Amino acid sequence: MALPTASTALSTAESDLHLPTPTLDSESSALLHTVSEHGGYAYVSMASRAAAGDVRAAEAAREMAWEQLHSGPWHSVLPVWRDAYAMACLQVAKLHFAAGEFSDALRALDMGLLMGGPLFKSDLHSAVSKVSAKSRARVPRENGPNLDRRLVRDDLKASEMVGVLPPKSLSCKMVVKKSGLSLEGFLREHFLPGSPVILTDCMGHWPARTKWNDMDYLLRVAGDRTVPVEVGKNYLYPEWKQELITFSQFLERIRGTDSSSGVPTYLAQHSLFDQINELREDICIPDYCCAGGGELRSTNAWFGPAGTITPLHHDPHHNVFAQVVGKKYIRLYRASLSEELYPHTETMLCNSSQVDLDNIDEKEFSKVQDLEFLDCILEEGDMLYIPPKWWHYVRSLTTSMSVSFWWSDYDGSATS
Repeated sequence: MALPTASTALSTAESDLHLPTPTLDSESSALLHTVSEHGGYAYVSMASRAAAGDVRAAEAAREMAWEQLHSGPWHSVLPVWRDAYAMACLQVAKLHFAAGEFSDALRALDMGLLMGGPLFKSDLHSAVSKVSAKSRARVPRENGPNLDRRLVRDDLKASEMVGVLPPKSLSCKMVVKKSGLSLEGFLREHFLPGSPVILTDCMGHWPARTKWNDMDYLLRVAGDRTVPVEVGKNYLYPEWKQELITFSQFLERIRGTDSSSGVPTYLAQHSLFDQINELREDICIPDYCCAGGGELRSTNAWFGPAGTITPLHHDPHHNVFAQVVGKKYIRLYRASLSEELYPHTETMLCNSSQVDLDNIDEKEFSKVQDLEFLDCILEEGDMLYIPPKWWHYVRSLTTSMSVSFWWSDYDGSATS
């Protein structure tokens, strides 16, 4: 039996730090030709040098594509530049991975997934899987015997909840709760008439129900991944901003945020499950999202500490809002009350109310105080159906992890 030689061992090690990118290998020439047709000669030069192993050229190509992504409104960016950015991210990641720099490689891959076009998605996802596996193998798993590693402990008192809620909360009509509601019953009693409902006992089979309250699990599967977060009270405030941080940094922030004085960090309305496969496998699309025969539009994550607020607004699609970890307070107003809720006049904010429910200016918004609304405390394992155009305000009462499923009717419209 022949023993492995030094050259064989070296070859194996080199292969172990190589990221296969079949789509990049087959499509790069055509993409570079298209980029050159749009005047990107410098990018083509840098990308060609990057393919030969020049890490500085790879970074330069990524920076050039990044500048193109920010040359105007997002909708005006040429698709070829989004693919070019993803290509450069792949090249940067390959070189970092070959050097054993796994965190840098993962960040480059995540930026490609977040900002790049669709052409190299499969390469990016397969590369993430390989880099993540290597990164986890390098860091030993710690098991502290007496450490409570839960994100949320069930110790919130009712008096503590009511104290932070808007005036009149939980004193009017509550959203009806139904357990084990059939799809037919949902369609007849809530979907067609456009009536909110809390659906219970629908998420017991989700792995997320137990896994997402485990800090060690979240750090293991997503700790090194880069995610976009919102920092500040909410998007209607001028000091509000967005940042890119690792998921482990995000978890540190939400565990350390004092909702009475700290500035909250919120991972809000992000398509996290298109980015991180392990978390997508922890959830299931509810059967209720088949109602109306339409198509699923988006599945978004809403993760944050106690005190995060989504101000009063409405959305165009049907929404099943699943509460996986923690508790949230939600208030709902009928779509027919839009005028009395004083929508912003700016086009970008026309689906948001000018009324701050936590501090209502009764002189300026005199119509609001007497409006009828529904509200509820959404508990772990509950799903809330919000019909299209219904106004809703959301406040996290604890550290919270929620998932929203938006879908449209068969004809692509939304009933009201």
